[in-house]
Amino acid sequence: EHKAKFSHEAIAGAASFEAFKLFEDRQRREGRPVSHAFAKEVLMGLAGAEVDKLIETKGLDFYDRERAKRHAREQVNQMYDSHYGQNDCYDP
Repeated sequence: EHKAKFSHEAIAGAASFEAFKLFEDRQRREGRPVSHAFAKEVLMGLAGAEVDKLIETKGLDFYDRERAKRHAREQVNQMYDSHYGQNDCYDP
């Protein structure tokens, strides 16, 4: 069980980091400000997609995949708040 816990947490960390990077890169290219709510929705969707990509290579079961998705969404939400929460909106 401890190994599975580490696996889903490691995957969630990697997925949330990659989602954040993809979001920032895209927003910098487009250069448009977006609301915090929209930014968080995009980031959580990207984090879920990144978890799915990583799960395919690691072969974890449905339960671990869902735990990893939930954990990645929580992490990306916290990352966003710590980086941009003090501003009115996300403005690259």
